[in-house]
Amino acid sequence: MAASDQIKSMIRYFGEGDEERFFSSALQIAAMEARKGHTNLAHELKLLIEKAKAYRSVAYADRAKTIPILQPKRELKDLIDVFYPQVRLKEMVLSKPVAQSLQKLVKEQKHWEKLQQFNLQPKRKLLLVGPPGTGKTMTAQALAGELGIPVFIVRLDGIVSKFMGESIAKLRLIFEAMVDNRGVYLFDEFDSIGSHRDKGQDVGEIKRILNSFLIHIEKDQSNSIIIAATNLPDMLDKALFRRFDEVIAYPLPDTEEIENLISRSLQGFAKEARFDLHDIARLATGLNHAQIVQACEEGIKEMIIEELPAISTAHLTQALQKRQ
Repeated sequence: MAASDQIKSMIRYFGEGDEERFFSSALQIAAMEARKGHTNLAHELKLLIEKAKAYRSVAYADRAKTIPILQPKRELKDLIDVFYPQVRLKEMVLSKPVAQSLQKLVKEQKHWEKLQQFNLQPKRKLLLVGPPGTGKTMTAQALAGELGIPVFIVRLDGIVSKFMGESIAKLRLIFEAMVDNRGVYLFDEFDSIGSHRDKGQDVGEIKRILNSFLIHIEKDQSNSIIIAATNLPDMLDKALFRRFDEVIAYPLPDTEEIENLISRSLQGFAKEARFDLHDIARLATGLNHAQIVQACEEGIKEMIIEELPAISTAHLTQALQKRQ
């Protein structure tokens, strides 16, 4: 029979709506039964898991069909990607200031009617800055997940056109969509259109796009959340910063956050591991969140392939060191 802690973990993941970890724990139980020689049971469990995953995929596909803009008018098809995310803020490892800012936005959004009674508006225009892999893009998904609304990824490469005026027209379509389709609108790698207007290179159309964006975001009165994210804040035109309700800086994780991130990433796989979490975390100093998660996943894969009872310290150390 499966270990009681694995069953408890599965129930907890189910209650939290964390499907990825729920199915991961179920597969662990199937693998454990196979190692015990219970091949028929292991095979049956794997079939049940595959059927459950297939069912959930169909269910989400049906749910996605209810989003009007998934079948947008022709002009928007190359400008926006849209989906309902399953990520939540509690699943992210964030610095305390970042977490507090995001939780405050969610709180204000959930009580927007109360605020409007006093002619106040909830925060909904964020500029996220910081190194790559620190969670800026995932934040847009987590906010959408918290509020039960879709996330719209704006494809900036689809906006920029060589024809004068066409880029501005495309940007206007996106801001019009914000009114008709409430969601979280993410302008990722925003420096590609938000660079200083005094740059000397051939950026005539980029300047026009930036000027248009400044006008639209200031005039915007929709209920959508607008997020711009960049790894290069120094490249941004200074006029942009005052157009947002808040500028949130995403730092690299500190030691405590690294330990938390490693513990979460290895949850369910490291019970019998013999390593000092603090020592392992020191090896990850200077890495971003994404690199640490990738290193942990690499260690888990080695454990599964080599059929080890727990994560190998050597594998985990090597995976972290090669990313330094």
